[in-house]
Amino acid sequence: MTMTAVPVLFETREHDRWGEYISGVYGSSIKLGSPKDGLLLRHTRLATPTFAIDAVQTVDMTYTVESLPTLTIGRHHTATFDYRSEGAEHRFGPGEVFLLSMAEGGAPYWLRTPSGGLQGISVPFPVLGQVAATAETRRPAPLRFTDLRPGSRVAARQLAATIDYLETSLRDRPHVMAEPLVAGTAGRMLAAMVLRTFPNSALVDPTIEDRHDSHPATLRRAMAFIDDHAHHDISVTDIAAAAHVSIRALQYAFRRHCGITPMEYLRRARLHHAHQELLATDPTTGVTVTEIAARWGFFHPGRFAHHYRTTYGCPPYRTLRRDDR
Repeated sequence: MTMTAVPVLFETREHDRWGEYISGVYGSSIKLGSPKDGLLLRHTRLATPTFAIDAVQTVDMTYTVESLPTLTIGRHHTATFDYRSEGAEHRFGPGEVFLLSMAEGGAPYWLRTPSGGLQGISVPFPVLGQVAATAETRRPAPLRFTDLRPGSRVAARQLAATIDYLETSLRDRPHVMAEPLVAGTAGRMLAAMVLRTFPNSALVDPTIEDRHDSHPATLRRAMAFIDDHAHHDISVTDIAAAAHVSIRALQYAFRRHCGITPMEYLRRARLHHAHQELLATDPTTGVTVTEIAARWGFFHPGRFAHHYRTTYGCPPYRTLRRDDR
C-alpha cells in the first residue's frame, strides 16, 4: 500500500465493473447481488503504508466475501447493516463500528449494504501483530479477534474519533501524513486503538526469561540503537531485535531502569532532533515548525508544542524565530 496524497477515485454505473473493481481493491473474491445498472457506485481511498480509509457510495445490495487479507472495520453513518458469517447473524446500527472479519484468512461472510455512504478502515494484520507484541508486561500469541463488536461504548467512541481525526489529517494535511515517521506512528496508533476496542486473543502472561534479560546491558544496546536510528520508522520489534532480547524483556528493562517505555525514549530522542533542527534552521527560508515536527514523527502540532514546551520551556516557534542568530 503506497501513500496517497489525494483520494483514489473510481465510479461506475455498471454492476459488473463494480464487482471486478471491489474484488481487486480488497484482494478477495467478492460476489455481488443483482442491483439494476444505472445506479452510481463510487469509491475513494486515503491511504498510508500502514492503514487505509475508504469511502464507498453504494446502493441497497448484497456482497458475499470469501475473506479479507487485512483487518477491515465497517461503519455506516446513517443506516443499518445486516451481516452473516458462520451461521450467526448480526445487525449493526447507524454510526456503529464493527469488524468485517476476525482473523487473517478468516471465514467467508455475507452482508447487505443500504444505500448511502459506507466507511471502511483497513489495517494490515502484520501491523496489528507488531503492535500487539509491544503491550507492556505481555507476551504475544496468535492474533484473533473474538467479537465483531467493540468491548465497550467508550472504546467504540474513542476509535471512531481516532478514525475521524486520521481521515481529516489525510485529507487536509497530506504533506504531513506523507512523512514516513508520521505515517508509521499514525498507523501504529490506529492499530493500538483497534486492539483496545475489539476483544482479541493476542495477550497472555509474560515469561520468567523475559525478566532475566532485562538488565542494564540490554538497556544500553537499545538506547544506542534508538539514538542511531531515530530518523527511521522503527518499532519496538526493531529495537528488541537490535538489543537481542524479546519485546517483553525490552519493556521490563526500560521500566525497571528508566521508568519509561522504549517508545517514550524514542519520542524524546526525536524531540531532541527536532529541537536541534529548529535551532539550525533559518526561518527566512519559509520552513515551518509543523514541517520540522512532521519530519520527526509528530503529526499533531498541538501535542508536539506541548511536549516541546514541557521539555525546553518555550514554544517551538520561538526557537525557530529567535533573535540571537
